[in-house]
Amino acid sequence: MNGSAASNIDLLTEDHLARISDQRHPPRVPRDAASLVLLDRSSDVPRALLGKRGKRHAFMPDLYVFPGGRRDPGDNKTPLAQPLREEVADKLMQRTAARFHRYAARGLAVAAAREMQEEAHLSLTPPEYGGALRPDVSHFRYLARAITPPGQSRRFDTRFFACFCDELGIDPTRIRDSDELHDLSWIPVNAHDSHPLPRITKVILSDLVQALDEDSTLLFGRSVPFYYFRNGRFVREMI
Repeated sequence: MNGSAASNIDLLTEDHLARISDQRHPPRVPRDAASLVLLDRSSDVPRALLGKRGKRHAFMPDLYVFPGGRRDPGDNKTPLAQPLREEVADKLMQRTAARFHRYAARGLAVAAAREMQEEAHLSLTPPEYGGALRPDVSHFRYLARAITPPGQSRRFDTRFFACFCDELGIDPTRIRDSDELHDLSWIPVNAHDSHPLPRITKVILSDLVQALDEDSTLLFGRSVPFYYFRNGRFVREMI
């Protein structure tokens, strides 16, 4: 683990332990969710798209996050213009329950694409399909997985995907704010201190910087960090 990721995890753990004695929310089963870290590599330093959640949100208000949200039942059945690469689909199946099947894995990719369209007005569906949701997820890399700690108002088992704008012909200037995210911004992956981010988002960005340093194309079959809470501490496990 690189040093910046380690320090962010320590801070995240301290934040949670400071609250855990005043835990007010009953135990919740994490819901499957997905986020897409969309990258613009037209500059020397790649930039990631983040937006600010409203102050009235129950979960992570007033913080900048990647577009994303929970997997809806219909996401599993949504047709794809191009599917996930086999090595990405295989990696998504690791460390999952028996009831988690291939359709659920592809549904996570659909959820990430759908949320990007809803929250940033960027479509991952090729033009020939018109206005229908039929995303091309063949360029998605599986970047990380994180489960929200116990005691939160919402809990998610989030899979973070990453891909580059130019791979899908996306114009970075066409982003538009939505009801879910405003002040959408392209933020350098290694310089984000000017924006208030959740601790886990900082950790994911640290992992991303390390991955880009190792290979600027982001290998599809690379090992994936998995973050979860166990016995009072965050765990970082590679899958």
